[in-house]
Amino acid sequence: MDYEAFFRQKLEDIKAEGRYRIFADLERCAKDFPYAFYYNEGNPRRVVVWCANDYLAMGQHEKVLDAMTTAISRVGAGAGGTRNISGTNHYHVLLEKEIADLHDKEAGLVFSSGYVSNEASISALATHLPECVVFSDAHNHASIIQGIRNSRAHKEIFRHNDVRHLKDLLSRYPKEKAKLIIFESVYSMDGDIAPVEAFCDLAEEYNALTFIDEVHAVGMYGHKGGGIAQRENQSHRLSIIEGTLGKAFGVVGGYIASSAQLIDFVRSFAPGFIFTTSMPPAVAAGALASIRHLKTSQLERARHQETVLKVKKRLTQAGIPFMPTPSHIIPIMVGNAHQCKMASDRLLKEHNIYVQPINYPTVARGTERLRITPSPVHTDAMIDDLIDALKSVWNYFYIEYAA
Repeated sequence: MDYEAFFRQKLEDIKAEGRYRIFADLERCAKDFPYAFYYNEGNPRRVVVWCANDYLAMGQHEKVLDAMTTAISRVGAGAGGTRNISGTNHYHVLLEKEIADLHDKEAGLVFSSGYVSNEASISALATHLPECVVFSDAHNHASIIQGIRNSRAHKEIFRHNDVRHLKDLLSRYPKEKAKLIIFESVYSMDGDIAPVEAFCDLAEEYNALTFIDEVHAVGMYGHKGGGIAQRENQSHRLSIIEGTLGKAFGVVGGYIASSAQLIDFVRSFAPGFIFTTSMPPAVAAGALASIRHLKTSQLERARHQETVLKVKKRLTQAGIPFMPTPSHIIPIMVGNAHQCKMASDRLLKEHNIYVQPINYPTVARGTERLRITPSPVHTDAMIDDLIDALKSVWNYFYIEYAA
């Protein structure tokens, strides 16, 4: 077999479809987000980032930066090993306690990323629960899908956010059978929100564990930033709450919060946790500072929601087609992979605005989009520039406006 020819052909295929991914070479400006320097052929240009997952700009917050630099000066750079072999630093212990308190759970467990926290936890649970059946939302993240796949448990896929379909699937199994219902709170590409209370009702009715992925909601919603479940007073009804430290909290890493017994079980049986070098203590210190700040400060969340509403209003006035989501995520619909990529390129080249195109397989073909994520530090002038740039690009490529 000609391996290089195989790789080359596969790459040519996705380039022909307009969905070849190019990573923008960006250098974020400390304490000056959403500005970044874009490196194009060695010539840096200052651009405005409109698609970051650092939703509240906590990655630039002085408390977070100070905590990380202090930790480095105290304990050095790396953790020194896995959590089991010399890699449990006191910052990890403090962070896990803070996570448990954030979600009003007995315990927390920190992982190297949100992807790993999903894959490792779900795989461990579904593998070891006897004859477990997993019920997974059709729009669940790749990390959830991989965790289910690795467990080799029997799975049932219910239609996205469809309570009736989930109920129908659950009713086919005896109440005493082990069941795990997995869903997200905020879905990152469509920006819609799960019916958390209704799913909890079904879990109680059919004796199922619940696993909610709150990665796009933690820090953003709830009186302490505990996510959609906290906002809707459902945290106590959920078996496992999974979140990330790499979005609204501004650092990197993932976690779960649950009962002390379940956390200890995952800690003891999940290879993705056991055999991975633990996160650097400075990262844990930064995440700890971020969570502590957002548990008491409402300023970032309030300003963020104001900016989101402004952007949605201006898009509506301009006739730019977008999904009217109930969350902070704003998908601007293009509907064609080539046009989506060209629109993104032109925004960057001509307007110094960076918005990554979202194409298949992340979203279905025909639903290609630009995904806008406003932050509390995007100014009114930046919003004006964004709207003007979008109209210019829409006109240049003859992209359809909203009806």
